[in-house]
Amino acid sequence: MLVRMTENGLRWGVLGAGGIAKAQVADMKLHGFDVVAVAARDLGKAQAWADEMGVPTAYGSYGELAADPGVDAVYIATQHPWHAPAATLVLDAGKHALVEKPFTMDAAEARALTDLAKAKGVVLQEAMWTRFLPHMVRIREIVASGALGDIRTVMVDHDQKIDHIERLIRPELGGGALLDLGIYPVSFAFDVLGAPSSIVAHSTPLHTGVDAQTSIIFGYASGAHAVLQTQLDAVGPNRATVNGTAGRIEIERVWYNQADFTHFDADNNVVERYEGRVPGRGMHFQAAEVERRVAAGEISAGVLPPEETVAIMETMDRIRAIIGLTYPEF
Repeated sequence: MLVRMTENGLRWGVLGAGGIAKAQVADMKLHGFDVVAVAARDLGKAQAWADEMGVPTAYGSYGELAADPGVDAVYIATQHPWHAPAATLVLDAGKHALVEKPFTMDAAEARALTDLAKAKGVVLQEAMWTRFLPHMVRIREIVASGALGDIRTVMVDHDQKIDHIERLIRPELGGGALLDLGIYPVSFAFDVLGAPSSIVAHSTPLHTGVDAQTSIIFGYASGAHAVLQTQLDAVGPNRATVNGTAGRIEIERVWYNQADFTHFDADNNVVERYEGRVPGRGMHFQAAEVERRVAAGEISAGVLPPEETVAIMETMDRIRAIIGLTYPEF
């Protein structure tokens, strides 16, 4: 199933030769995208990655890829603290950028990137791939139709046992549950309800100081609540529910991947059973959105415009302040 939105697609580069980049590029190549180059801070690593993924060009520095005239857009998949510096290189070179989540370490970096993209006239997008999956597109349609009535509660978790991964427990690398996993529930709440008017949060830290578990409640002027949970030292249900006065949607495990959902009415009758899958993980949809925005000239628009990403990072900053989670230099 080819989902590219333009007849003549972009030539993509990849900045960061790690596992998430492999997943992204595998989906892009499966669905016909043109991935032409990869860069890492070590040329040997970049070349090995390029050979494995079938990418023709490897660079041993980020600057070389940013300067390549044969690259139109760059997917940035570095570790968290390097998202903003890498994106700055790419945007300064006049290239479009798809930046892994968390978009930046804080809102100040996010605002700076957004301003730079506008000044350069290029598309900048957060790589929150869940937003672009087919089941999420359908859920937004149902919510927008009013079929659920007034939304009362969003309940969602993202819980994995991944505390054995060193970067996830190191403060200097932006470790902890909130930035790596919690960004998904926060973004989901924004997708359904928008920015909260109030925030309550509680956290349990690891021995390194990053958060092992964080629970969050968003309040809204409408009276709605979003109840969010994330942890990195225990596996959870990883489900999501949107409850309204006229019905609800229950998204099955794992909600942030390609997932099935059921739409119930207020009497618990099934209105719709959604079961949809495409080959691969579905990460190519976010690249398709970048290409669509480029073709349409949409600098500040789309499913996840940069202004919303900034608002999400502002909210993440507020949560970190509440739970006392700090990172070196941020």
